[in-house]
Amino acid sequence: MAGAIIENMSTKKLVIVGVILVIFQVFSFLVGGLIAPSPTSAVHYLATKCVDVRKHHQSSKWFMPWGPNQCEKIRDFDEAMIKQIEANEIVFAVHIPLPNSEMSPWFQFMLFILQFDIAFKMGNQIEEGAVVTIDVSLAYRDDTFSKWTEMAHSIEQRKLSCNFSTPKTNENEGRHYECDLLPFMELGSVAHKYYLINIRLPVNERKSINVGIGEIKDIHLVGIHQNGGFTKVWFAMKTFLTPSILIIMIWYWRRITLMTRPPVLLEKVIFALGISMTFINIPVEWFSVGFNWTWMLLFGDIRQGIFYAMLLSFWIIFCGEHLMDQTERNRFGVYWKQVGPIVFGSFCLFIFDMCERGVQLTNPFYSIWASDVGTELANLQMAFIIVAGICACLYFLFLCFMVFQVFRNISGKRTSLPAMSKARRLHYEGLIFRFKFLMLITLACAALTVIFFIISQVNEGHWHWGGYTVQVNSAFFTGIYGMWNLYVFAIMFLYAPSHKRYGDDQSNGHLGVNSGEEIQLTTTITHVDGPTEIYRMTGKESQE
Repeated sequence: MAGAIIENMSTKKLVIVGVILVIFQVFSFLVGGLIAPSPTSAVHYLATKCVDVRKHHQSSKWFMPWGPNQCEKIRDFDEAMIKQIEANEIVFAVHIPLPNSEMSPWFQFMLFILQFDIAFKMGNQIEEGAVVTIDVSLAYRDDTFSKWTEMAHSIEQRKLSCNFSTPKTNENEGRHYECDLLPFMELGSVAHKYYLINIRLPVNERKSINVGIGEIKDIHLVGIHQNGGFTKVWFAMKTFLTPSILIIMIWYWRRITLMTRPPVLLEKVIFALGISMTFINIPVEWFSVGFNWTWMLLFGDIRQGIFYAMLLSFWIIFCGEHLMDQTERNRFGVYWKQVGPIVFGSFCLFIFDMCERGVQLTNPFYSIWASDVGTELANLQMAFIIVAGICACLYFLFLCFMVFQVFRNISGKRTSLPAMSKARRLHYEGLIFRFKFLMLITLACAALTVIFFIISQVNEGHWHWGGYTVQVNSAFFTGIYGMWNLYVFAIMFLYAPSHKRYGDDQSNGHLGVNSGEEIQLTTTITHVDGPTEIYRMTGKESQE
């Protein structure tokens, strides 16, 4: 009976394969830890207060905070009052990047968060539920002498969430409120060298626009972008790993199709896992260096979501196929209770992503967190992170329970082994050990994946709201990404049909097996078709 490579390959060769995979895993951590810089950088910008003295404000007018064509500036609003400059004539200007620097397509994306410096005044306090209306424009250019080209313009609203910890008395006038960070802008590509942001805070008392928002002193922006050095290392890893997974996937499926029996569910799911890994590996990001593809962030989220759903579903089916009765296994429908929530959760995240990043393709200033519902959700950011972490941990615990059941099921089948000859018993004990070791490796990968997911949620929450973050070295990103690829590679390699036949290489006479043992082996272990003998052994309807 021909089986899979995991059971027919010699122990020596398996150890060699394992050592090679471990070396590549260590190398993937070292690449991020020793070569790549930190994944992202944060740059602080203080908006310059420019004065628009024209009677009719034209949208084509751009205000530069510095340089040869810099705007007329004021230091603070006290100076504006002395010069009788109205609030509608003040433009907050931010040039990206800072002087003597330039942006690069290798930065991949730009995300900005906004914070107001608001002073307490007895006669101008922040009202409950205060909303700031922002008239914001974004422009770009690729040299220092060309005219600015408008990229986006929008009128947005952001709900203030500020606290004043000291007593609201005349003595404390001038102290600043403690205000939460606000989402401001997100660009899915960095195709130009220079960007310019002009922000107006229009005031209209009749329409209650920007009334009751306190005395705004300054506007701060924090820009977050991916480091170019990390991007190059990341692209290089994708370029190297894509053909590796693609080749092993084609080789695996070719061996499956050469069998006389049709592929079982487990083999199909392994192939689907290889497809999802290839999909996330394909380095289409190389094109983002030369093209202004603003949809790359959304596309990357979709690819990662598909892989997450496929990986989590695979682990459920991988364990379940070693637990099911022969009448139940090999049917995808029996897993709807376990796989259904995974698919539903992934679909909800996809809809949420489309509602935000889908809109940001045309309006980079849009943020779902700025809506009424989004603001309430943002106030529950730790609840979001905790719920996501609990769901991930519950999945991992459920997976551990399934692995425990598989181990217990296999232990029950081992009762038939003592009746065999010593050589044959040792053979099947070796197969059981190999399978259990693979299951433990699977649990380790699942644990690291859950940790990676939780940390990603914490950091994404920090980008939107601030306050909570986890400093993660590049080695963690490259190491986890390398681990996924090596795991998928190993599963497809080890579960590919072997060209060897156990009975051809080692005759029954050589093993000292009598006819009774051969009958017992046939009825107990090889009663059903499947990728491995462990798979066939765990079928509950096999004759005991």
